[in-house]
This record gives sequence, C-alpha cells and structure tokens, in this order.
Amino acid sequence: MVTFRLAPAKLAPGRRVYAIGDVHGMARRLVAMHETIAADLAARPCAAALVLHIGDYIDRGPDSAGVLARLASGIGIGGAETVCLCGNHERMALPVLLGGDDEAAELWRMNGADATLRSWRIDPDSPRRKWAKAVPEEHLRFLKALRLFHREDGYLFVHAGLRPGVALADQDDEDLVWIREPFLSYTGNFGVVVVHGHTPTKAPVVRATRIGIDTGAVYGGPLTAAVLEEDRIGFLQV
Repeated sequence: MVTFRLAPAKLAPGRRVYAIGDVHGMARRLVAMHETIAADLAARPCAAALVLHIGDYIDRGPDSAGVLARLASGIGIGGAETVCLCGNHERMALPVLLGGDDEAAELWRMNGADATLRSWRIDPDSPRRKWAKAVPEEHLRFLKALRLFHREDGYLFVHAGLRPGVALADQDDEDLVWIREPFLSYTGNFGVVVVHGHTPTKAPVVRATRIGIDTGAVYGGPLTAAVLEEDRIGFLQV
C-alpha cells in the first residue's frame, strides 16, 4: 500500500505516473519493481498510468544486459504506457559503441563500463572496435531511442536536472544528464517541479522545486519509484 502526502505539483485527474530511479545493472531489483507496480495497479486501477524510467540503466551493477533486455522488449506493466529517459551513463556508452575515440572509452570505463561489457560477455580489455559487434542490436536500438526529458502537467522528468535561469528549450543536453550544482541547491521557480535521479541519497528528496528518486540501489540502497497522482505523492521501494 502506498502512503501519500501532498505533492509539490499536480497531475490531471485519472493520470498516474510511476517514476523509477537509477537502476545501474540491478536487473532483479527492476523486475521486482515492475511486479510491485503491477500489483499496485491491480489493487488501485486508474484510467491512464505511465511507468517512467529516469535513466542510468547500465554500469556498476551485475546485469546491465538484463536490464536493457527487459526495457528494450517494450514490456507492458499492467497495461501502463512506458517511457525511458537517457542518463549520463547511456550518454557515455552509446558514442563508444558506435565507434567513439579512446578518450571517450576511457571516460566510460572510469564510470563503471567494465561491468556492463562483461554482462554482454565482452572482455573490457579486448579491442574496442569489436565491442559493438557483441552487443545485441535491440540494445543498441533502445539506447539510440532514449529521450532526454518528458513533461507531464506540473512535472518535468529528466535524468539529472536543469540549469537555473535557462529556458527548457535552451537547456544544454549535457546539463540534462550531468548537472548537480547549481540545480540541487536552487530554490527559485523552474516553472515545473523537476523529477530526477543521478544524485544518490539515502531517501527520496521532496522539495518545492524538485523530487530526487535515486536512492543508490547499486550501492546497497533500495530501488525507488515515486508514485504521482493528482496532488499526491507516495513511494514504492524494493
């Protein structure tokens, strides 16, 4: 059962969004979260549900390939619509897999790529030009199709955040997937409440300007989903 509190923004009546935080290769946790969401939908049906993944599906954890396989399959969860956003880890990985340079490959490996490569049964020390050939085509198609943000009424969903003082149409793509400060400490008005991951915290963060849902699943914390409906917010964790 979800325990609700007053949310900092609103959704239209009949709309519900389940926003799932950073997965980082924790495939079993993702399956458990999808099952938990399906159970909640069965217990509390709604007219229009959306399951949104906030990015960072890969790296550091043990089964990035399993996470991508599940998400790339277009799995339906209780009849809900599904949206997947791009995180900074996907942003690092894709150019390398499509033939990026050694510097890009080294940056990715410094940020947990070896675990992802091994989940595809790729030796991280093998020639980089061979990596893409070992990655399932459906995984590459999924990575190429990821969106940078999604808007729902009073909420904007994005992996990392926004740069204060910059209109959404003018935001730099790198900020959308990488920014921390000055976004995290900003107390002004973005015009929307930003729902984001990227910066792990021990518990979800709910402020007037933003909702943080990365609770460090790959570091031993839970995988968290924010449940947003009308003027309420609650959380599911596995």
